[in-house]
Amino acid sequence: MKQPHYLAIDIGTGNVRVALIEPSGNILKVATDAVRYQRDSRYQESIYFVPEELWRQIVQLCREVLTNVSPNEVLAVTTSSQREGIVLLNKEGKDVIGMPNIDHRGREFEDILKDKRRVYQLTGRYPTSLFSAFKVVGFREKYPELSAEIAHMVSISDWAVYRLSGQIGYEHSQASETLLYDVASQRWSEELCAYFGIHPRILPPLVRADEVAGTLLKSTAESIGLHESVLVVTGGADTQLAVQSTMPSTNDIVLVSGTTTPVVKIVDRYITDDAQRTWTNSHTETGLFILETNAGVTGLNLQRYKAIFYPNESYDTMAAEIREAIIAGPQCWAALGSLLAGEEKPLLRGGFVLPVPLSHDLTRGQFSLAVLWDIACSIYENYLALCSVTPHDESYIWACGGGLESQMLRQFLADLSGKEIRVRNNYRQATVAGGAVICNRIFGLSAEMNKEFTSIKPLPGNLAQKWHEQWKSSRNDFKMNRP
Repeated sequence: MKQPHYLAIDIGTGNVRVALIEPSGNILKVATDAVRYQRDSRYQESIYFVPEELWRQIVQLCREVLTNVSPNEVLAVTTSSQREGIVLLNKEGKDVIGMPNIDHRGREFEDILKDKRRVYQLTGRYPTSLFSAFKVVGFREKYPELSAEIAHMVSISDWAVYRLSGQIGYEHSQASETLLYDVASQRWSEELCAYFGIHPRILPPLVRADEVAGTLLKSTAESIGLHESVLVVTGGADTQLAVQSTMPSTNDIVLVSGTTTPVVKIVDRYITDDAQRTWTNSHTETGLFILETNAGVTGLNLQRYKAIFYPNESYDTMAAEIREAIIAGPQCWAALGSLLAGEEKPLLRGGFVLPVPLSHDLTRGQFSLAVLWDIACSIYENYLALCSVTPHDESYIWACGGGLESQMLRQFLADLSGKEIRVRNNYRQATVAGGAVICNRIFGLSAEMNKEFTSIKPLPGNLAQKWHEQWKSSRNDFKMNRP
């Protein structure tokens, strides 16, 4: 037998990807497609997907990735997905509807909770329509007949496990996002279910990441081109698996720089914040939790900015212009809607602050610098909030995710935090690499994981802190001029 491989299915908010990976975390091939959403006119802010259509996409991506690969080389398939998203199944086990994390059909029903502080105590997060229970409530209120037929609620990654193996379960890191799960006790909560009027019977048995759900169903194996004997390994939430790819120790902090940027600390006990600034989640590693703040939309802002100002140019071009802007010094500041933990009200309007009349030093690169600095400062502010809840004594911070493609963002984060930033070689596809960590546990191959990383250390001087204060002042200007 040749070098063994794993197949990892990762269902994100924007894209679904399938990757072929080695036990070292090395990614051999990736195939990607956009997740297709539809809007529901019965709600002001609702979006959903058709599970059967998504499954057909997954099967096609699997076949694409497995081209020229012998079925004997693949030992296991695992899954991951966006957090907070769910799929509802009826009594026959058929898909009814898929609701992603960006579905807010429950927003108009948020007031059903009278004791939100109690919900925070149990769930480790302030309850909003982002979380799965409110999606179920919203569906129930507008589709009572269909709702009466619901037999199971599963996370999107657990739904993929079900389609692969026929086994229904709910993995702990995903259960953390439902508002129906007691995070400290790591069990479903009848008390929380009662708050939402949701019967506990629709909640599947809890399962652990790295548990074997079974082997591939015969029909599934035939459709994707693998043997029925291939193991289906329970994965988990995309953020937790991305964190796993860095192979951190307890008390380490990890930045996951993607569409949003979770800032998480690995802890061995349940911790909450009296000011309710943090989330506490079960980890995909048994016995551990992750304490989280989140900078919100960061990488997505950079992508959209590039599409407007650099539509036909590369990120390298943008980076070169940012370097020139750094030499000249910032000529403008940006506040583009990222989130700061503990902020009572989010920024509703943002943009660029620049001196008038316009300086002759103002260039496209200056705007690019302002966007990247806004991202770095937002992440740093969330890091500080996390440290105010639980101190961070280590001299380094782990970081992963596609946002770390920017060498300057790495340096900005090091300079602001005063910490060494460590980035593993497989940082770009961190969630998929985390899938390799999960599968390695099953086969006793943990030692095979590539442990190499790049280190970025803070530059001397206090220029970063000076720029940080100027950024804060400019951001506050937008808050002072709320509509």
